Amino acid sequence: MSFLSEFREFAVKGNVIDLAVGVIIGGAFGKIVDSLVGDVIMPVVSKVFGGLDFSNYFIPLAGQTATTLADAKKEGAVLAYGSFMTVSLNFIILAFVIFLMIKQINRLKRSEPAAAPAEPPPTPEDIQLLREIRDSLKR
Repeated sequence: MSFLSEFREFAVKGNVIDLAVGVIIGGAFGKIVDSLVGDVIMPVVSKVFGGLDFSNYFIPLAGQTATTLADAKKEGAVLAYGSFMTVSLNFIILAFVIFLMIKQINRLKRSEPAAAPAEPPPTPEDIQLLREIRDSLKR
């Protein structure tokens, strides 16, 4: 089997296609979570903690005097722990949502009714004949 045909066989398997779809949907879902954290949750957290903007929390490593993270990055290296906090919160929310989704899927799988039992296979002819002989000897 040539390398190209082997790769084609691998690429068109159902699992690879499912994985590709999952990655694409996961990327889109990640953007939704980023927006949720950046545009909804972090402003509320910031308001609760007195108007703090976590995205601008940094430690200058090159002696910068800038007040915003973007300006400080232009001047040199910074330790942007505020951005890390935001990304960490994104991860926690995303992991929690995925946990809830998997939990729901597992619950739905358990609640599906079991298939009705199949009819027993017909009794073989020789067994039927032996039963008839037994019954006639009992009489």
